[in-house]
Amino acid sequence: MTEFICKPFHELSLQELYDIMALRQDVFVVEQDCPYLDADGKDQAAWHIMGYDKKGNLAAYSRLLPKGISYKKHPSIGRVVTAPSARGSGIGRQLMEQSLAWMEKLFPKEDIKISAQCYLQKFYSGLGFEIAGEEYLEDGIPHFPMLLKKVKDA
Repeated sequence: MTEFICKPFHELSLQELYDIMALRQDVFVVEQDCPYLDADGKDQAAWHIMGYDKKGNLAAYSRLLPKGISYKKHPSIGRVVTAPSARGSGIGRQLMEQSLAWMEKLFPKEDIKISAQCYLQKFYSGLGFEIAGEEYLEDGIPHFPMLLKKVKDA
């Protein structure tokens, strides 16, 4: 069982922040060969979900942002990442389930918008997200805007 913790930025320890940044850089910059500015100024406004493996290593992470930070009208989940060593264990789904549960606590009944890498469309669709626009390139990687509707249209 993975232990998940959710904290606002100001409660992160220096070690937690270091581990978060190291995991994000390992996957998004090094593994995906995508040089970009990961420290984008949004972390301070975010809640941070950290999933730890049995050895106490950060194995999964996401950040939760209120509306007005990434998207004008929607809160969002971003920087969703699993450590290479943890892939195939189901931790990615656990991470998203935890992220969605925390989004409901923090931003109840609000639709959630994400920027999903295209190859993960089926994964996010399985969590209730729907494509909400055209495919686009973000840092050279194909993405779809996706939306999880919490308030059903009348």
